[in-house]
Amino acid sequence: MKILKIAIPFIVLLTACHKSVKNNNLPFYNTPDFTPVWLTPQDDGYNNIHTIANFSFTNQLGAVITNKNTAGKIYVANFFFTACRNICPAMMDNLAKVQDAFANDNRVLILSHSVTPTRDNVDTLFKYATIHHINSKKWWLLTGNQPAIYKIARQAYFADDATGFNKGADQFLHTENLVLIDQKGRIRGVYNGSLLLEVDKLVANIKQLEAEK
Repeated sequence: MKILKIAIPFIVLLTACHKSVKNNNLPFYNTPDFTPVWLTPQDDGYNNIHTIANFSFTNQLGAVITNKNTAGKIYVANFFFTACRNICPAMMDNLAKVQDAFANDNRVLILSHSVTPTRDNVDTLFKYATIHHINSKKWWLLTGNQPAIYKIARQAYFADDATGFNKGADQFLHTENLVLIDQKGRIRGVYNGSLLLEVDKLVANIKQLEAEK
């Protein structure tokens, strides 16, 4: 009887694991510590999954970009500044590989937010996009209100991890995180944008997300 009591939970655990592997869907992330959560529409909590807050910024073409532009799209969000000479060049070069991988796929976008928006105005972002061969139809470099950018970075995208969640706009934001957002505005992955292996994983996960049911 004791063996039976141990075996039944073990069998249930194996069954749950098998179901998760068979399902093969990406997890959701509801907290800034990026603890993965696997949920289906039948599960409690599915309708309360964390989503990206409403936003309104301006891209390198001077167009206003809001949640309406990303609705129904998969996109990658990151935070950079044009004068950066540290992690940003490698991160943006690696994001170019994402752009190239989905060049003919209008289901995928990239949103790069400037963390020095007073310096990175529309003209500066346009020049940067031209120099770095950024496709302005697919990859938007965004500027706008700095407190709004910092707030959405830390409290919506969790881009500064748990340690930065409650920091203010006066505390500089500098992160290599790339955040994968699904068609419903939910976080489905986070990656170190300075590492090519991580970006390769991001590309694979975007394809997985496109096939997700």
